[in-house]
Amino acid sequence: MTIAGPHRVEVIAVEGVGDVRPGDDIAALLKDAGIQDGDIVVVTSKIVSKAEGRIRRAPDRTQAIEDETERVVARRGDTVISQTRHGFVMAAAGVDASNTDPGTVLLLPEDPDASASRIRAGLAAARVGVIVSDTFGRPWRNGLTDVAIGVAGLRPLDDFRGTSDAYGNQLSATVTALADEIAGAAELVKGKLAGVPVAIVRGLSHLVTDDDGPGVRPLVRAADDDLFRYGSRDVVFARRTIREFSDRPVDPEAVRRAVAAGIAAPAPHHTTPWRFVLVESPETRTKLLDAMREAWIEDLRGDGFSEQSIAKRIRRGDVLRNAPYLVVPCLVMEGSHTYRDARRNASEREMFVVATGAGVENFLIQLAVEGLGSAWVSSTMFCRPVVRAVLDLPDSWDPMGCVAVGHAAAPPRDRAPRDPADFIVTR
Repeated sequence: MTIAGPHRVEVIAVEGVGDVRPGDDIAALLKDAGIQDGDIVVVTSKIVSKAEGRIRRAPDRTQAIEDETERVVARRGDTVISQTRHGFVMAAAGVDASNTDPGTVLLLPEDPDASASRIRAGLAAARVGVIVSDTFGRPWRNGLTDVAIGVAGLRPLDDFRGTSDAYGNQLSATVTALADEIAGAAELVKGKLAGVPVAIVRGLSHLVTDDDGPGVRPLVRAADDDLFRYGSRDVVFARRTIREFSDRPVDPEAVRRAVAAGIAAPAPHHTTPWRFVLVESPETRTKLLDAMREAWIEDLRGDGFSEQSIAKRIRRGDVLRNAPYLVVPCLVMEGSHTYRDARRNASEREMFVVATGAGVENFLIQLAVEGLGSAWVSSTMFCRPVVRAVLDLPDSWDPMGCVAVGHAAAPPRDRAPRDPADFIVTR
């Protein structure tokens, strides 16, 4: 296939590669392919996985998908979109049951960039690029296309930001995924059923580099920068309690967007029982936490705890002190009903407490959507007068704990398995 343009590009199918087995040298299998200096060799990941022994015996691929998944992004029925440990977001974590022996599945190469580098080093031509490609779906588009999951000897991106187009308009967002475009072009001659796992793209020698280059990493968007990090069915499960935070600063606007989600929660009598105090000043944060600590120590001493026990309990508050950003959600009873019956008044307050909890949960979930970790700690509830005094809050505002907010320093531990059936009673 030949593509005309500023550069004349040819895409050539490499036939006769045959069935690849574990231990095969892919570069050696291509010794008679006629590869020339300046060519870009596009290799389907399936044969790389086979050559590297990334084959797993499995009656179905469910467990393999789970093992290869770093994070579930979305799920519908048996379809799972997940992030692999490579950082790729793709269907089934790249686990493939096609073009492999029955009863087996293929896993993605352990390190596709390293695989591309090894193939490149073994090719006879002195200066070539190598792409390891795989098939991806795309949001908002039907159909599949091949993209690069491993790159060596090739500039993966063209960044036009800061340049001007033919009309003098400055480009601010145009970054071309060169490696993906080349992988997609190669797939036009490889096909899915033709048994052609390799193609040569000729005519783009200006994109080939002398060294291996940065690999595929510049093409992979970090999860924290992804506007669609979670699918709607899994967004609730994205909220995790995070107790260790990195030094990366928190975007105050992201917290405000989380507050907008918080105040979308249901509440009794069309009221708005939530207030969120954003503790953005480091001086105020330190003053608040110091005052809370002193109040807690005084209470514990009054309850007869030993100094050793008090010190141990106080250390539990370090999650707040180590967080770069604090939020104090408060309950207000404005709009509540007053009854002659004390029992009904107590129930009225309970409704508002439940509504506040719903608002805080919404807030925590949206923080997760924004890529932020959080921990909801109850400590302010034990010294409300102190918190109100330090933060200069009205007496009618009841602080309902404190939320530590920040970027997680490490991935959270897996959730303990829970069966919903254990929490359901049917009548």
